[in-house]
Amino acid sequence: MQMGIIGGGSWATALAKLLTDNGHAIHWCLRSETSIAHLQKRRHNPHYLSSVYFNPELLTLSTDAAATIAACDTVLICVPSSYVLETFQYLPATAFEGKRVISAVKGILPTEKFQLLNEWLHEKFALPTEHYFTIMGPCHAEEVAAEKLSYLTFSGEDVPAATAIAAMFKTDYLNTVVNHDIWGTQYAATLKNIYAVGAGIAHGLEYGDNFLSVYIANAADELVHFIRKVMELKQAPDAGKINYSSSVYLGDLLVTCYSLYSRNRTFGNMIGKGYSVKVAQLEMNMVAEGYPASRGLYFTNQTVLAHMPIATTIYRILWEGLPAAEGFAAIEQVLQ
Repeated sequence: MQMGIIGGGSWATALAKLLTDNGHAIHWCLRSETSIAHLQKRRHNPHYLSSVYFNPELLTLSTDAAATIAACDTVLICVPSSYVLETFQYLPATAFEGKRVISAVKGILPTEKFQLLNEWLHEKFALPTEHYFTIMGPCHAEEVAAEKLSYLTFSGEDVPAATAIAAMFKTDYLNTVVNHDIWGTQYAATLKNIYAVGAGIAHGLEYGDNFLSVYIANAADELVHFIRKVMELKQAPDAGKINYSSSVYLGDLLVTCYSLYSRNRTFGNMIGKGYSVKVAQLEMNMVAEGYPASRGLYFTNQTVLAHMPIATTIYRILWEGLPAAEGFAAIEQVLQ
């Protein structure tokens, strides 16, 4: 399997580490020639997870996404959802023909239809759904870099193929889980980032642990309610057999809301302390996916019609200027 990675951030770097630790050669597309030169000379990413060192013999580096995709049969997309359209805007319609795509994108694309990556790839590049797979958490890039035991869930309608892909990433510090739920895992990853922004806002507003535990419990219930409504609309097979208490759903929500590594929690904390969205973005060196995700989810829900008071309030705080204290006073009234 010839593997390519599109993206040069912390999560892309962590996934590249997993593959190369297992001896897999990769084609890796980064945004800048400067980063490539640094990797070639010093063997680590200059901006993200700089403690991770690579064997240069296993890396074919490029800034050309089209060339990277053409050289591979399996393409791992690991860029923020807001940048996907820009990254692939010049690709020909046949770019993904005969390819498998693995998504590490945790969000909704800013298209007119507010699509998940698989929907957009199918519409624009005719990518068959059975050729599409996802990698989701709970798993922080920083803990992969430190080789602390972590878990990743690989999802795909073609479960044997998902299992083969998962085996490429499994190490003695990374365990893998496989399921068939590409819809639920992607929406869970989107929602957990939104709720983690909310958890950060609550911390910034000086709510305590007792409140946060109730907030997260209700967020988990809201997340499952939304996914079940989506599954009904998609008429997804075996939807009733999904265990929403498993790691890729509840586990990822918990770690993203609680962990100090969580960029979404950090972003929300600044909002709760009174920073504007723009200032909070400037203060961070990484993208907080929960910010654009809150908007994408809000408009997606115009079709799904799930009852989402927490996610809707976070959207209003981030995008409509609702004061954080006022928004959380309203959230207090809906928690159970």
